[in-house]
Amino acid sequence: MYKLLIFDWDGTVIDSAARIISSMQRSALDLGLEPLDAEAIRNIIGLGLPEAIQALVPGIDAAGIEGMRERYAHYYVTGDDTPTHLFAGARGSLESLHLKGYRLAVATGKNRHGLDRVFAQTGLGYLFELSRCADETTSKPDPHMLHEILQQTGVDVSQALMIGDTEYDLEMGHRAGMATVAVSYGAHHIDRLKPWRPVLEIDNFPELEHWLDEQTLS
Repeated sequence: MYKLLIFDWDGTVIDSAARIISSMQRSALDLGLEPLDAEAIRNIIGLGLPEAIQALVPGIDAAGIEGMRERYAHYYVTGDDTPTHLFAGARGSLESLHLKGYRLAVATGKNRHGLDRVFAQTGLGYLFELSRCADETTSKPDPHMLHEILQQTGVDVSQALMIGDTEYDLEMGHRAGMATVAVSYGAHHIDRLKPWRPVLEIDNFPELEHWLDEQTLS
């Protein structure tokens, strides 16, 4: 039924929320901005970085956005030691899905440099046929990056599945006319994802593979 599985990254494959929050808060302090609330930062996870900064600091000018981008990159990459890790079962399930012949892709709010770095760190990059990042196209929830992935793969939207943990992921899938899977363990509470009518809600990563197996057998 589904040939192409498109994954969000932060909050879906990797647990990075604490590091994102810490890095953003420290960036704001460096620039003398008002302290940023942790829940407000959690709310913007999934957006492209400029869009996230604008949401967190209304009225910030272009120079301020660039300053925040620079400080955030510093903290997230090297200046903050808050640990990040793959969610339980993510590696095994992704490897298994790849072996079963599913085509895998990533649609993320990360920039290209950040995604390539985490691909190398986790060793998972080889599993994904292609990926689209927020600095290469329009930020979520605009569906443009999904349209690009479909065009490049030649897969019909009816045979693709968008898997994500934020309302931005599910809205993007909905606007693309694509079925979605809601991840309950990520940045946004599952109640925020339900209105987008996902075909599946999962509480852990392996549930996706089990459900896909059932679809194949039915």
